[in-house]
Amino acid sequence: MQLNRTLQPALSALSVSTRSWQTVALMVSADAIALSLAGISSVYIRLYFDGQYHPSLYWQLWPVLGLFLLAFAAIGLYPGVTITPVEELRRTSLATTLMYLALAATIFLRREGEVYSRGVFLMAWGLTLIFVLLGRVCVRRAFARRSWWGYPVMVLGGGKTGELVIRTLKRRPGIGLKPVLVLDDDPAKHGSIHGVPVVGGIELAPGLAKSRQIHYAIVAMPGVPRGKLLNLLERYGQTFPHLLIIPDLFGLSSLWVTARDLGGVLGLEIRQQLLLPGSRLVKFLIDRTTTAIGGILILPVIVLIAIAIKLDSRGPIFYRQIRIGRDGRHFKAWKFRSMVWDADQALKAHFELDPELAIAWQQDHKLKRDPRITRVGRFLRHTSLDELPQLWNILRGEMSLVGPRPIVDEEVPRYGEKFSLYTKVTPGLTGLWQVSGRNNVSYQERVNLDAYYVRNWSVWLDLYILLRTIWVVVSGEGAY
Repeated sequence: MQLNRTLQPALSALSVSTRSWQTVALMVSADAIALSLAGISSVYIRLYFDGQYHPSLYWQLWPVLGLFLLAFAAIGLYPGVTITPVEELRRTSLATTLMYLALAATIFLRREGEVYSRGVFLMAWGLTLIFVLLGRVCVRRAFARRSWWGYPVMVLGGGKTGELVIRTLKRRPGIGLKPVLVLDDDPAKHGSIHGVPVVGGIELAPGLAKSRQIHYAIVAMPGVPRGKLLNLLERYGQTFPHLLIIPDLFGLSSLWVTARDLGGVLGLEIRQQLLLPGSRLVKFLIDRTTTAIGGILILPVIVLIAIAIKLDSRGPIFYRQIRIGRDGRHFKAWKFRSMVWDADQALKAHFELDPELAIAWQQDHKLKRDPRITRVGRFLRHTSLDELPQLWNILRGEMSLVGPRPIVDEEVPRYGEKFSLYTKVTPGLTGLWQVSGRNNVSYQERVNLDAYYVRNWSVWLDLYILLRTIWVVVSGEGAY
């Protein structure tokens, strides 16, 4: 099939400017710098607190840096594309921990354990986790939108699924796949999708992949008949070293799906993390331990907030509201009062004066300029400190540190069929909604984020959300 004449200029102007070696080099360099900083910092911190050994003793271990990088490469952290933040957290944590355990075992077997400080190795382990993850985040934020970052990808299929794939990859450049062209057998779809040219039929794939050096392809045709899809995979499976298939399984878990070979038959194992007792026990221990220790440490802050609320406006310090928890059970969720005492009457009065305000309230049950919020309450909401009393709900087992946003009965109809997913887990003090834009996302997006969390729940996802929450609270992203 020849290219349409109107599309030839678009293809001629197309230049695949991504240079994968730069992406790999940046990720390796970031990890090397992070590992070095972790080691140097731990040595000098220990030395500052009356360390007994000279730092030169530890510089003899510099070849271990290369072993760390090899370990990271072995578990797929390079080139660092097509990997989710949760999976990156899991792989980095496991590889780093195993490497430090191996290093400690080697030193012990060589009977040098008394020479090196255990405090240095413990600090280096913790700092390595922090610095490596931060370094990777910084590299992606700084370079992911550059034209040369990542790998070029060809999208096979210009329908709704192909459009969804392109929109997602463009909105999330950190994934590392840059859509450069689309192929579709339907001439009506030839043209452009979100700025990416649709240049012809699928049979052009081998030639374009070779001439443009495209090693990634995404098959975005979930609705095609089985026979046609198998034929397509057989024809072009040898063309692309990396061929990603978008299955007709929207809505299922995506983080913890593993391919299994069942005697020549392809199977997809979906791990139901919610049913694994070990993971649930770890979540329980994290909730109770972190909340108990954290609650004691921030008790002075809670007292100061209580005094400020009492001095700012009349009314009680705490506010409670009936929310829906796990298995549909109701509970009283506690917060610091951030509104005036007669909040409902005040809101009705403002609705009468400003009908547009009432429309905005009906859409998301949130107002950017809520007239009911007090001066102290505005600060508490911006910093999320108004939710600190929910630590009591966590200790009582009614809430978790991480989970779906706790909802009221009036919101159940808006969840529709996804409400059953919501009731499978305990609502959380923080969650995907809070770290994905908070009040800047629509209500339907909140529902989808809650459903995604339940389907993909794991301890690693919880840890990722907790780490992201720190940044969101500090920056005040989406808070009002």
